[in-house]
Amino acid sequence: QLDILRGMMHGYDYSNFMTAGHKALAGAANHILGIKDGKKRFADVALAMSKAFTLCCTLDQAKAVREEVAFFQAVKVILTKRDISKKKRTDEGRELAIRQIIGSAVVSDEVVDIFDAAGLDKPNIGILDDDFLADVRNLPERNLAVELLERLLEGEIKSKFSSNVVQEKKFSELLSNVIKRYQNRAIETAQVIEELIEMAKKFRAAASRGEELGLTEDEIRFYDALADNQSAVRELSDDILKKIAHELTENLRNNITVDWSKRESVRAKLRLMVKRILRKYKYPPDKQEVAIALVLQQAEALGEAWMV
Repeated sequence: QLDILRGMMHGYDYSNFMTAGHKALAGAANHILGIKDGKKRFADVALAMSKAFTLCCTLDQAKAVREEVAFFQAVKVILTKRDISKKKRTDEGRELAIRQIIGSAVVSDEVVDIFDAAGLDKPNIGILDDDFLADVRNLPERNLAVELLERLLEGEIKSKFSSNVVQEKKFSELLSNVIKRYQNRAIETAQVIEELIEMAKKFRAAASRGEELGLTEDEIRFYDALADNQSAVRELSDDILKKIAHELTENLRNNITVDWSKRESVRAKLRLMVKRILRKYKYPPDKQEVAIALVLQQAEALGEAWMV
């Protein structure tokens, strides 16, 4: 298994991994990400290697390669770890942590993450400011930059839009489409980095729209559900859409009960209530049924929070 991993590293010199710290990890991860299906293949083999190593770690032959085993384990963690540590480290602390794990042949998810490997401090994940995005754009390890941006955006979507049906679907699909094109080699690495950075900026703007429109967090979610219909956006003013969103939020919150979504009689009552509100403000009739379904789906996403 170790020989297979060495073979996968062909083309990248990692011989200085004991002293190069995060640069060696970043380079190795970047190299693997540049191979078709490299991340999965490397992770699978590294897992098998780790299991085999635990069975023979006391043998002299195993002891001779334990630092290299730990290095490959650390690369695997970087490639597969999805949650992003909130801890920030100085450059010295980052290097010390990485050298310690390689020296002791012990890998911890708490120690190694993609930010450590890239030599970046973790950003305020709720901001994704321009300075941080510029740092990512300038990373020499381009494949690692794509991986880092993908994970950040996935985390942001879950964090900010998990209860916004429209925005979660929109950004999840955008991210998925860009990454698929990248994986299929339909676009160059430099282009996908620019597209992901632009998506991060759009995401940041979308997250602050409620405040700009003078809507609460719940109201902006229903506003987005209503504005998903482009003919409604064209025919109705922002002020009208905001009024509908406000009225829907108030009425739904006051009428939703525990397990309402499983009780057909309650769903029918709420459907009728939503329909009356849409008609009151002359919401385009050809899209009303779709809008009603989306509004109720949004209400369902908020249901648990409203019951607290």
